[in-house]
Amino acid sequence: MQNRLEAIRKARGITQEELATALEVSRQTIGSLEKGRYNPSILLAFKIARYFGLSIEEIFIYEEE
Repeated sequence: MQNRLEAIRKARGITQEELATALEVSRQTIGSLEKGRYNPSILLAFKIARYFGLSIEEIFIYEEE
């Protein structure tokens, strides 16, 4: 699954550390999400979307194979 997390975060001037603290996850988790090495749980996806005031679909791009 692809995502726009890094672009959205940078556009808003938020560091990985700040986002990680707000979401109660590690900075490494944010980095892994941004690089596509890790897909979030549905709960974390909702938390991220709510934090940015966006829908999950605006951040995460699901493509059927």
